[in-house]
Amino acid sequence: MAQDSPLLALAAIISSGAHTLEDAYAQKGHTFPSLNEPFSPGPLDADKDVGDATRLIIAAAHQIIATVRAPIDTFQDYAPAVYMTSALGFVDQADIADVLKEEPQGLHVNDIGKKINVNPVNTARVLRYLASRHVFREVSPNVFANNRLSSFLVKKLPFEELKSNPTTKYEGAPAAAFVGHMADETFKSAEFMPSHLIDTQGYEAAFNMAYKTKQTPWDWYNAPENQFRGSRFTASMKGAGDRFPPSIFINGYDWKSLDEGSVVVDVGGSLGGLTFVLAKEFPHLKYVVQDLAPVIVDSGKFWADTAPELISSGRAFPFSVQDFFQPQAVKEASVYYMRHILHDWPDSTSETILKHLRAVAGPHTKLVVFECLMPHACPEDSEAALPPPPFPLLANIGLPVGGFLTMMDLHMLTTLNGLERTFSQFVELGARTGWKFEAVKPGMITAFVFSAA
Repeated sequence: MAQDSPLLALAAIISSGAHTLEDAYAQKGHTFPSLNEPFSPGPLDADKDVGDATRLIIAAAHQIIATVRAPIDTFQDYAPAVYMTSALGFVDQADIADVLKEEPQGLHVNDIGKKINVNPVNTARVLRYLASRHVFREVSPNVFANNRLSSFLVKKLPFEELKSNPTTKYEGAPAAAFVGHMADETFKSAEFMPSHLIDTQGYEAAFNMAYKTKQTPWDWYNAPENQFRGSRFTASMKGAGDRFPPSIFINGYDWKSLDEGSVVVDVGGSLGGLTFVLAKEFPHLKYVVQDLAPVIVDSGKFWADTAPELISSGRAFPFSVQDFFQPQAVKEASVYYMRHILHDWPDSTSETILKHLRAVAGPHTKLVVFECLMPHACPEDSEAALPPPPFPLLANIGLPVGGFLTMMDLHMLTTLNGLERTFSQFVELGARTGWKFEAVKPGMITAFVFSAA
């Protein structure tokens, strides 16, 4: 192979990765999952080597397509991608994956149409669009079945109950909730992103412009007319959070180094699920979970049901109402930490949050920030830089890493005017608010440690 040939190098990455996957599954006595079969958890879903090979295959596959495909063909794929979002929104709203759950051999569109009360010809057109992109499969003319991808959208409730229980429709179905969220309020908001970037017209984000509201999405979701969307968003976010193993947070900071009885404050901690993990692992510490009043009520119920001994022992007192835009009530804690808080807010607002914490920090107080880290698409020299991938892949590994994070960045921009930050942006944000950068631990979620400057 010519070493200077990007095309052959990309092909080699794909070939080598495919052999790695086949060999790994063979060693476990399994074959690699078929795209034509419904999804089921496998023995190597969390295997690191399989995960690394998979990411490289995906990155190389997308880059080789961009390399060999004519530019006009690429833009004829990218620009109309709105139809993918619309098509997924339709199959989610109509619960088509649920209709097909009990039909492994497939179902004719006439029968699908009767069940969902939609014109079968139009239903077939949408399903054929998706099947041509490997979501669902057309097993014979106008007969469609679930495959590995579409089956991931199946919800927990029986199909007959989905329409009658809209607010619970997505419980235990985070993938479907994510698709529904992205194809609904996010899709409408994204339409306004170009206009908002050019002229905000006084709106905080494209979301506000789209819905003509000054409310944050959090307040908007709490309105009675948006209860369904709010419950769907919650289900989606819970699923996203469940993807991250507790080890990220357990190992993200040296909690063992803290003295007995040191106070650790979970800022904006919701129900305190992360603090619950830390309290089990590090029983020598005392914990405070802070959030707004309605959330704290639910937090108390969560802890009373799952770990009442932590409350009765005084190791945790998770009933602390705190708006992080107001002065911090707990002074000189050993650690203030927050998870996925700052990416929701622009720099000006994030500075307010961090300044309130800095105002009550003691000389030895640490600030631990768990956030996604935005890597550059080009090589960079920083403590948080990713290891260089094989030639000629992008430095951020393209779609499976940089692609996902840049999508999330535009999602934050569009819905909240927030952002996913680069390493230097985190360090600079800390410096502007009196927090000195001390250490970083990159990973699925990156841990930033700051000390009181």
